[in-house]
Order: sequence, then C-alpha cells, then structure tokens
Amino acid sequence: MAGDGFDVINAVFTYKNIPLYKLANYSFKDPRAAYAAFLRVPGISGVVLVQTASRVEAYMLVVREPDAPDARSAEGKGLTINRIRETWISLAGLDGYDVDHFDQTLEVYRNEEAYGRLLRLASGLESVVVGKAEILREIKASIETSRGFGASCRQLDTLFDTAILVAEKIRDATGIGDSVLTLGDVAVKMAEEGAGLGPKKKVLLVGTGQSAALVAKSLNAAGRSFDVASRSPERAAGFSRILKGTPVEFAAALAGFDRYDVVFVATTADYHILTDSRIRGVMEGKKTGTMVLDISEPRAVNENVSSVHGIKLMFRDQIAEQEEENLKIRTAKIPEAEKMIDKELPVVAAVMSGSAA
Repeated sequence: MAGDGFDVINAVFTYKNIPLYKLANYSFKDPRAAYAAFLRVPGISGVVLVQTASRVEAYMLVVREPDAPDARSAEGKGLTINRIRETWISLAGLDGYDVDHFDQTLEVYRNEEAYGRLLRLASGLESVVVGKAEILREIKASIETSRGFGASCRQLDTLFDTAILVAEKIRDATGIGDSVLTLGDVAVKMAEEGAGLGPKKKVLLVGTGQSAALVAKSLNAAGRSFDVASRSPERAAGFSRILKGTPVEFAAALAGFDRYDVVFVATTADYHILTDSRIRGVMEGKKTGTMVLDISEPRAVNENVSSVHGIKLMFRDQIAEQEEENLKIRTAKIPEAEKMIDKELPVVAAVMSGSAA
C-alpha cells in the first residue's frame, strides 16, 4: 500500500476496451486545467496523467476511505472515486453514450495492482506493440509534465522513478524492446521502396483501427503527412485527433483517388471497400502510378483493383512475414519479463511504504 492513510489509484481507459477513434473523447485537451481540477477534489493530493495514442490513464494519491460504502449506492456518491468520475466527465469531450457507459469502460487499480500495471506498461507488456520503447519515453514525459505543473507528490515521484528504473533493467535483461518492427513499419518501408514517400507524395490511410494506428505511427515517425478516410466521419476525425492525420470524406477520397501516390487500407470490414469499378474511371487519366497496400484482415481490396491503370497492389500476406517473425521473437520474451516483474513488485511496494514515512 502507498502508506498509512493513503492509496495509489490507477484509473484507466485503453485501446483494449474503447475503439481508438473514441479514445480522444476521454483525453484531456488542456492538461494544465485537468491537473488543477483533479487536485481540487477533496482527498486527492497528487496526480500523474499518461495520455498516448492507445490509452488515457491517471495515477492519483488519494486519502484512504475505510469501510466505504458501495460506490454505486446513494451513500457512496461522495467517495473519491465518484468525484474522480465526475471531474473526468466534466473535463473530457464525452457524448451521452460515453457517459452512460463510463463505469463499464473505466478500469481502476489500487496500490500493488497499480504498481504492477505501471511496471508492465513501462516494460512494454501492455502496449499495442509488445516491447515498444515509445511508451517508456511517454511515461518519463508524463511524470516530468506533472512535476512541472506542481501536480505530483513525493509518493508518485517515488513510484514513477522506481518503475522507470525497474523497467529499464527488465528491458536490458530480456531484450524485449530490441529491434521492434511493427506491421506499420513494414508497410511504410515497402511503400518507401516501391513508390517513395517524399514530402510531395500524397498518402491516404483508409481505416481507424489498430492496424491503421500502426501505419499512422510509422508515417508520423517518418515525418510524412497523410489523409485518413473512414465510412464514418466521426471515426476519421477522432482517429486524426490522436494520430495527426487529416480526416477526409470516404466518398471524396474515392472520387479523388488519382491524387494519391500511396494508399494504405487497414480495416476490419468483412467485404471489399475498394473495387476496380469504384476507381477505374478516375484513374484513367493519371500519368503516374499509385501503390495500394492492403493490410486488412480479411482483405478489403478486390484483386481486380490490380487491373486498373497505374495501380500496384500488395496484400498483407506479402508484407507481414517480417513483422510476424519479429513478433514471435518478442512474444517469447514475455514470460521472462513477467517473472522479473513478479520479483520486483514486492520491492516496489516496500519502497512505496517507505515513501509515506
């Protein structure tokens, strides 16, 4: 436990229970205002927010409430966890559906469970891409931002500093983050080799799910701008707020298909969203080629698209072999990392108990 009279709470929304395009609704657009609002809640004395493309999390030091009533009961309305809920809803851009389902999608961990989650997160076991070093950098940035706003506290400083050190040791010992290669990395590399991705190249990403997010992250890492299309404008807009693309209407993207040099299709549709009949007419006058990479599962591009003038078509099974082999290597390292976390967790808990003294 954090120490006599206090608990560490980890409140979590992640890609595991909320579609990526909706996560933007749960995020805090003005972190400074969010920190100030949470610190005004009676019983909260420290806050660290972790916001990434795949999660929105809050770590808080709160006054322990012994023998507290059920949070869902009338007597439980004044509990800190309910005040956190009310504050979160007031700060985020949630619609009625999100508010109604807030409790079903929010995960809450306390004390040692929260410490363990942070260790797993920093070590790369909770990421969309196992072992990715990006999350550790984001965690470091999160605690520094909290300190800069004067929102952290001694106990949370201790927790994050300790978790970062332990995670770095686990990563070094297991090599779980070595040479991480995602499906997005491979797809972008194939596009670069096949069509080029220079600053003047026009890129379209169709889809708003996890595979699309991997492509978007790889494009961002390469410094390449891109449009995002979805049958749902809301999804395209939400996805773009998180992953920096420019949302475009799906029908407009098809009507202007000849403007694009590279098109990534990454959807979960169970039908062909791109067919030769939809783009043949608009592609007839194009003087340069367009590379289409369909990494959807199942395929979302009809094979006949390859017969359209100027189209070079590639499917997931042609580009995923490198990513799958890389994933097997990293997945094999998970049990070793989990054993190290289990060994280190009691040490972290002891350090946290000492930090309250």
